[in-house]
Amino acid sequence: MTHKPVQGFSKLSKEQKIDIIVNEYLSGNQEFTNILKQYWNEDESLQKLHDEFSENTVSNFYMPYGIAPNFLIDGKLMALPMAVEESSVVAAASKAAKFWLERGGFRTEILGTTKLGHTHFIFHTCAAKLSDFFHRNLKQKLFEATDPITANMRRRGGGILDIELIDKTTELADYYQLKVSFDTKDSMGANFINTCLERIGSTLEVEIQASEEFSDEEKQSLQVVMNILSNLTPQCLVRAEVSCKIEELKDDSGMPPEVFAEKFGQAVAIAEAEPYRAATHNKGIMNGVDAVVIATGNDFRATEACVHAYASLGGRYSSLSHCTAEGGIFRFWLDLPVAVGVVGGLTGLHPLVKFSLELLGRPSAPELMSILAASGLAQNFAAVRSLVTTGIQKGHMKMHMMNILNQHGANAGEKEAVLKLFQDKTASHHEVIAALESLRGNS
Repeated sequence: MTHKPVQGFSKLSKEQKIDIIVNEYLSGNQEFTNILKQYWNEDESLQKLHDEFSENTVSNFYMPYGIAPNFLIDGKLMALPMAVEESSVVAAASKAAKFWLERGGFRTEILGTTKLGHTHFIFHTCAAKLSDFFHRNLKQKLFEATDPITANMRRRGGGILDIELIDKTTELADYYQLKVSFDTKDSMGANFINTCLERIGSTLEVEIQASEEFSDEEKQSLQVVMNILSNLTPQCLVRAEVSCKIEELKDDSGMPPEVFAEKFGQAVAIAEAEPYRAATHNKGIMNGVDAVVIATGNDFRATEACVHAYASLGGRYSSLSHCTAEGGIFRFWLDLPVAVGVVGGLTGLHPLVKFSLELLGRPSAPELMSILAASGLAQNFAAVRSLVTTGIQKGHMKMHMMNILNQHGANAGEKEAVLKLFQDKTASHHEVIAALESLRGNS
């Protein structure tokens, strides 16, 4: 089917956008118009607020918003907001939180809050001469040029921490960076960082062109390619940890604590050694992290990019979490690189984001880092514990069963009967459907 180009789509009303989409791409089927409109907010002001978060909006895409209680983090009992659609994530996090609540809870440590950005430029010159110019003259000029931009941030204790010249010419001909370190306090700081970097890039051009230390040929070769923050923030790092006596690891699985500790440690060691397992292992961590990131109005895409790049810094993709069982003590911890904010962006606009932050006790950005790390560690513990004891499918399929039943239009009585049938065993997708069809046949 060939579609006609749409002219001025962004200038159309929401109803006009829907009409074009339904008539041009969906054969005029008004069922799809109704689907889009049924998710509009009845409160027009609230709908307008949501519409303005993005562009060309035609509806709202809802995700379940759940609560994981009983998280004891650094001595403070908390309930975590989690926006996630995957079955069993909230349940698994809650179960792990309750398990560790009785064993001292989660302890966290902020290992750093530094964020990074770069001015990337090409310059055909002598690296030693550029380095000398940078340290004698340019670095100070760059700080002075950004002073008006950083003034408010500096008053809050943040700002630009350092500016470094990085020689990357061995990796790409004539390629250099100005690597800039930032502390953005309680804001994510993306706009602040990029504004500073653009000023740094333009100042670099002005200072090089005005200098008598470089030839006309060198000056003509200068090209500032881009000024942009980096989502890899290895120095914006938090550690979350749980520990207890091995004998205290006894739970409802029936596995002896010593055996559990050994198998759990082996499972983590496999994720440390094997990238194929590490990818799924770390994805489980991010189930817990992303759900809270989204609920607090932060950028889960940036978080994902940072985490997975960090997991590869050693030259091979590996586990973010680690485990030891020594001297009778079980210890399990996670180092999470994550840059988040609690002011700016959606934090003061989206009603549920405001609720989430209030629920968490109005945390600072570092406190939110700790909460995210604890959530990720809880989710990881729950997943690995299931893998080495009962298997992952028993709990997952129990939660997924309701999705299957809803997909096949099961009524309340049918749901109750099928859930009761499989309450003590793992059921496949096929078995659930077969049970439902059998029940309907008997009816």
